[in-house]
Amino acid sequence: MVQEPRPRLPAWFKVTFREGPDYREIRRLTKELNLHTICEEARCPNVWECWNSRTATFLILGDICTRRCHYCAVTTGRPLPLDEAEPGRVALAVKALGLRHAVLTSVNRDELPDGGARIFAETIRAVRRELPACTVEVLIPDFLGDETALETVLSAQPDILNHNIETVPRLFTSVRPQGRYPRSIALLQAASSRGAVTKSGLMVGLGETMEEVREVMRDLRGAGCSIVSVGQYLQPTTAHWPVMRFYSPEEFHLLREEGLALGFRHVESGPLVRSSYHAERQASADPA
Repeated sequence: MVQEPRPRLPAWFKVTFREGPDYREIRRLTKELNLHTICEEARCPNVWECWNSRTATFLILGDICTRRCHYCAVTTGRPLPLDEAEPGRVALAVKALGLRHAVLTSVNRDELPDGGARIFAETIRAVRRELPACTVEVLIPDFLGDETALETVLSAQPDILNHNIETVPRLFTSVRPQGRYPRSIALLQAASSRGAVTKSGLMVGLGETMEEVREVMRDLRGAGCSIVSVGQYLQPTTAHWPVMRFYSPEEFHLLREEGLALGFRHVESGPLVRSSYHAERQASADPA
């Protein structure tokens, strides 16, 4: 059987690599405070733009994940013990950077009884103590469907609660073998029903159809999500899930318009979009 060649990166797909004083300051600060960012761990293509705009997404609960998703570059293995001082260091970094909007995410910690929910809540509260005017967004794992863990995070009152659906139901168990599509939808529904502003994101180009993407957007809206991001999947290494195709700028624009028509208050859709891309704008977005 002859394997079909993988699609090439389109000519219009460009990533700008540019260091600047803000980029260097964030890199220095995270190293000094022994902090991790998903920007580096997941090899995000927007790290240059975001860090030069003084925006970074902090990765809490360490940098070793208990799951092995086939699209993700984060290290998989046995995590180290919890760092109880981490919330305070994240808050110091947020204050030093003078952020107006902080984004906190984590690796999966399935070995913990609460999946790391307590550390999420403590980090939110620590940021608020150091910089009360700063809005806080959390990008949480599914906590294996544990609503008590979800309640722990919600008790700290994040301004936005994000949980990425990532892909369509047909591909879910192949791309995210330890995740469950219904479980993720149920988590978002539970958070929305408790009054949280919820958000989710998905990648395209893994082999799904446009109609499947639309169906996921309908499911997210039905679960109460008010913000959604749609971005092109990029293969981190040759060992990861391959890119099946690249979506055009016109297709991303169409998905944005269709998302707004579904009732999302904000849709961030584009080739380089990731869940935290332009997150500070989404925190104050007016209803569409």
